Amino acid sequence: MEMTNQSNPSKYNNNKIKKKNQTPFSKFRFDLDNCTKRNDLHGAISLYESANSLDIRLNQHHINSFLYICSNSASDSSAIEYGFRIFDHMLTNGVLPNEATITAVARLAVAKGDGDLAFELVKDLGKYKALPKIRSYCPALFCFCKKLEAEKAYSVEEHMNSVGLQAEEPELAALLKVSVDCGRQEKVYAYLHKLRGALRCVSDSTSEIIEGWFEREMAEVVGLEDWDEVGVKELALKNGGGWHGFGWLGKGKWVVKRSSVDSSGFCCSCKEQLVCVDIDRVETEKFAQSVASLAMKREVQSNFTEFQNWLDEHSEYEAIVDGANIGLYQQNFAEGGFSMSQLEAVVKELYNRSKKWPLVVLHSKRIRTLLENSANRQLIEKWMNEEVLYGTPFGSNDDWYWLYAAVKLKCLIVTNDEMRDHIFELLGSSFFLKWKERHQVRYTFVKSNLKLQMPPSYSLVIQESVNGAWHVPIAGDVGDESSRTWLCITRLGSHKKSDEITAKSSETTQFPVNPINGGSHSIPSSNSNNTAVRGKRKERSPSPSEP
Repeated sequence: MEMTNQSNPSKYNNNKIKKKNQTPFSKFRFDLDNCTKRNDLHGAISLYESANSLDIRLNQHHINSFLYICSNSASDSSAIEYGFRIFDHMLTNGVLPNEATITAVARLAVAKGDGDLAFELVKDLGKYKALPKIRSYCPALFCFCKKLEAEKAYSVEEHMNSVGLQAEEPELAALLKVSVDCGRQEKVYAYLHKLRGALRCVSDSTSEIIEGWFEREMAEVVGLEDWDEVGVKELALKNGGGWHGFGWLGKGKWVVKRSSVDSSGFCCSCKEQLVCVDIDRVETEKFAQSVASLAMKREVQSNFTEFQNWLDEHSEYEAIVDGANIGLYQQNFAEGGFSMSQLEAVVKELYNRSKKWPLVVLHSKRIRTLLENSANRQLIEKWMNEEVLYGTPFGSNDDWYWLYAAVKLKCLIVTNDEMRDHIFELLGSSFFLKWKERHQVRYTFVKSNLKLQMPPSYSLVIQESVNGAWHVPIAGDVGDESSRTWLCITRLGSHKKSDEITAKSSETTQFPVNPINGGSHSIPSSNSNNTAVRGKRKERSPSPSEP
């Protein structure tokens, strides 16, 4: 320090002058910042009393800093006392609270055991023209859950939802636990499904709550002994697979084991096949409408409407191909250009897997350029005649076209596009990410050899099977998904029932199987005929690239 002062004496002297010339207000601000950094409760209390004696007018930021320190020291009774005094001072002097203010005071209310006051404070945020956050509700919610006041806890969640907030894992886990502890089996079922909808994997602590429920005697006796097996299967299909929402199925003791799931999606404990859970039909249709609505605001409306009408008449595709993304893959070198051979390889591979042609979406300007090259002309013309290729209009963004086609037809999209730009941001994050996981096929070319990376054969999400069993993935860093721990939850003797349901349902309706992937993936089938993108219908050749 001495060396620093000697080497820069002017800086040292300036700091001394600054401190010497501090006004009472600037000194107050400096001391408050220090108290906040150190979470110094007693220093903050002394500073608050000093500010009052000096008639320093406290603004919202100052008061929030005091309340922050008090709420972080709520185990000290003086923190609670001074916290409420400071809040009263704020209201008396006409300083408007904000969300941070109310959250801090709600924490103080809970520290003295008053969850009702904490909840009332949050409900009154509107009169201060402030919007609550999830954290605003947490003090009251966790207080009610700890006291086993289940109905009050449910009221907090209901109010959260009414202002557009959705509980996350900590809140859902607390609500699940209070439901378990209070024997509210219908709420346990509901919160398991809320966890399924909100998370991919649950934490260890949440998994212990789930495990605790299935080990209770009450869990053994709730559930239907006879149910409409086909109806449950159809419900699961309608929901996108992986859950039915019909209620607890079966009666009897539950067996909870820690297991893993192999690469084909089979549970290593009960041998049940987990499914690739898709977005349900209602959500998918809303998603398709959202994409179309956004596209028509940014594209020439008549062009996109023409594509929609065309797609309605050509609805049997199982894969859509982002032609530009594949043709330009790894072409950033001097002689690089659009690689027709890469695109042809992808089309061939998809056809060989499913014996159905994909739809390649490519800009009309690109198609015209490719037709000018005699080496490409024959294949391009054949694809157009055989309905493999759709040319998007001049001036359009082909992203809207291939995205809409993949969503509308509930099929795969072959692209390495990360879908992170502004177009995809418009669609919202969580829902869109879920859709991508189920439908995007990535690819690589290693020494000109194509490798497709298909969507997973099963979804990393809580799954409720049609025989009433549950599989719950637990969060953790794993190098290989086959080493991830899952809770396998079945009733004694349920495997035989599962086999009977599977056999019976195979005679009626089944989850759609994606023939390209060979695993569970929601792909619609249709008997409607194809028509050429721009031209007449022709008899299909056995392969899209054979002359």
